[in-house]
Amino acid sequence: MRAVAEEGSVDLTMIAPIGVPPWPLNRKQPYATHTACPPQATLGALSVLHPRFLLIPRFGAESNPARIARAILPLARHLHGLKPFDLVDAQFFFPDGPAAAIVARELGLPLTIKSRGSDIIYWQTRPKALRQMQEAADYATLLLTVSQALGRDMAALGMAPDKIVTHYTGLDRAKFHPLPRTEARQRLAAQAILHLPPQAPLFVAAGSLIAIKGQSIALDALAQVPDAHLALAGVGPDEAALRAQTAALGLSDRVHFLGQVSHDALPVLMAAANALVLPSEREGLANVWVESLACGAPLVIPDIGGAREVVTATSAGRIVTRDVQGFAQGMRAILEDNLPQAEVARHADGFNWESNARRLIEIWHRAAGY
Repeated sequence: MRAVAEEGSVDLTMIAPIGVPPWPLNRKQPYATHTACPPQATLGALSVLHPRFLLIPRFGAESNPARIARAILPLARHLHGLKPFDLVDAQFFFPDGPAAAIVARELGLPLTIKSRGSDIIYWQTRPKALRQMQEAADYATLLLTVSQALGRDMAALGMAPDKIVTHYTGLDRAKFHPLPRTEARQRLAAQAILHLPPQAPLFVAAGSLIAIKGQSIALDALAQVPDAHLALAGVGPDEAALRAQTAALGLSDRVHFLGQVSHDALPVLMAAANALVLPSEREGLANVWVESLACGAPLVIPDIGGAREVVTATSAGRIVTRDVQGFAQGMRAILEDNLPQAEVARHADGFNWESNARRLIEIWHRAAGY
């Protein structure tokens, strides 16, 4: 959205509602953190409005769209009265899509909704959420998807295929670009993020430490790749179990739990790696896949979502079976390839925020009838 605003041809109003629970969720997260976000913020040329809505944890998910719409609608009506909108857009399918559909209907405007992966794949398993998504899709003029594969999943749910358009993710090429592997590792060591033996193969698994990301598969596979190291970049509820698994496998000297890695350090970590290893159960088209390629690190990933739209040649990595043997074989194959980082990075050439913004504006023009 910031790239859209900076492009200059769209008068963009961005509303990002903040869910506030009726009571503190836990002692580790002070209640004030839910209310600290200001009503309005700026990101470069983009102004973002933050109305509040009542967030019912755990049991209130299917009713969140209606509460979000109630929070947004008075503000949207007021702004529409001052300067009429041409289009309503939602950048996530649930709960945003059904909420945006309510607003668009009330204002009599066309609607676009974007799907990103779990917002379709997970919420389709919840009947009330699925029904709301289908109704929103019926109203929408166009439906965006981050991969052709996810678009096929949407069509299988009864969403009109002729409405579905692919809109690949963007990428900050100023941050994500090849850096000589030796230099990248020196930077990580200097920042006390990661110290490696000289010439040691390094695999990175970047993502929340949760079951659907499959880090446990990567750990078992690492045991079959001698001398290689694995850096887990992320935090999550599975950390204790993954640490116990690491110890049981005798890999404590080759597995590195880095915690939450900053957005500035992540490109350096990827440039230091021989490959990204991510045994996810589901993805649409993961940003981290493209970020890794842009830094010169090929992928070892299962055949999910848009994997085949990203790994189009062995120089981009390996698509493997989502099991220990598949990942171990893929990791060993990557080390045997030992490809130049620049050759890997070419696979990310089509992903950048500028082209992403131009493509999104084209889709909006089409939906609005321009």
